[in-house]
Amino acid sequence: MGTSTDLTSWSITRQSEALSARQISAVELVEAYLDRIAAFDGRLHAYSEVYADDARLAAQAADLALRAGHALGPLHGIPVAIKDLVEIDGRITTAGCAAWGQRHSSITATLVQRLLGQGMIILGKTHMVEFAYGGWGTNPGMGAPWNPWDLSRARIPGGSSSGSGVAVAAGLAPWAVGTDTGGSVRLPASWCGISSLKTSAGRISNYGVLNLSPTLDTPGPMTATAQDAALLYQIMQGPDPLDSRTLGLPSEPGRAGPGRGVAGLRFARMPDSERVGVTQPVLDAYDRTLDEFARMGAEIVTLTLPVNFAEVATLNGLVMSAESYALLHDMVDDARQPLDEAVRARVLAGREITASGYLQALAQRKASIEAFDRIFDSVDALLTPTTASTAIPLDEVDENSSPSRFTRFGNFLNLCGMALPNGHDALGLPTSVQVLCRQYDEAMALRIGCAYQKETRWHERRPDLGALAGA
Repeated sequence: MGTSTDLTSWSITRQSEALSARQISAVELVEAYLDRIAAFDGRLHAYSEVYADDARLAAQAADLALRAGHALGPLHGIPVAIKDLVEIDGRITTAGCAAWGQRHSSITATLVQRLLGQGMIILGKTHMVEFAYGGWGTNPGMGAPWNPWDLSRARIPGGSSSGSGVAVAAGLAPWAVGTDTGGSVRLPASWCGISSLKTSAGRISNYGVLNLSPTLDTPGPMTATAQDAALLYQIMQGPDPLDSRTLGLPSEPGRAGPGRGVAGLRFARMPDSERVGVTQPVLDAYDRTLDEFARMGAEIVTLTLPVNFAEVATLNGLVMSAESYALLHDMVDDARQPLDEAVRARVLAGREITASGYLQALAQRKASIEAFDRIFDSVDALLTPTTASTAIPLDEVDENSSPSRFTRFGNFLNLCGMALPNGHDALGLPTSVQVLCRQYDEAMALRIGCAYQKETRWHERRPDLGALAGA
């Protein structure tokens, strides 16, 4: 069953088909990723822990089951990486906090149970920003993952799902699980040149996921392609009696789906006023993407939005700080705890938020969600850049600022959406477009992402890690 082909370069669909046809084995597939992790993760620092021995055992079991005709699903034997705030019974879950370096989980998250129930194999946990509160991807306590698009200078990987983004971009995992409270699956996707799906609250269970903001937290897939995101989303989503937010939600609209194009759909461009502060390479890629969608048959329209991105980002941050302080006050109030001081300050900001201020923000959120539901009666998606620039050097980060200008909009309004690679700047660093859709219309976001990637090739580009070989 041996093959000389690099299995880590195959699409997940091809891996699945080859496993089913017994052209490759799960053992070969897992070893290919473990070899790549061993070769490159010393520099890239994507993983906080690699479950090499258990992954090999699971691969052996998958091969036996597949040979016996007992496949649990089409993804039986496919590896996956998990962000280090998702609980797995008996494993260490740090949430990116060095002080929790020996915090062992006593439960397994529902989303992990669903992955395992399909026979998927967990390669390990990925690094993240402490407590998931930060968009740049920095972590002075446990180390920041290295953006693989520039091996000569450390650049931001994006946060908070930094390790998941780097692992997928560098081929250290075929796909990974992240979480998103203000952009945390989309920011790493933007700067690492991959695809990600930000889900509506409740689509994927948060049971067993360490919360930063229970109102805003949403798990989601981080993948090479929109098609892969659709596959992983279908496994992860669904009602869970252990998370009340997942119950009684609207069903996926029948008019949308990954196999359909965008002809006849209406997309809103961002207001011209929001172009201020966005770098020219990002704007050029964004404008080109609008033109590409128009050529694909979509209508591009201009709308007046009832709120601007900065106002919404501020309100989203208020909710994040208030709820994270309620959850983490024992840690951040204790000056002896060795925390990231930038993260400590963000959480401590919640101490100054009054109950009245918090409730007013939630009321404004409810009214804004209703207003945008009406807007989405006339358009199918709002398109923006995912980030205002390509990845900046790590040593130029201003921790008092946030890169979540365009992404927090989706969390505060409970929109779903995708981040899709749509170009590169003069240094070869990826750019990204954000596709925001009505809440609970993940099928539309995936439809748009799949259609875009059928007509473009940006998602096929991978960073060259040759300089790390043998290093």
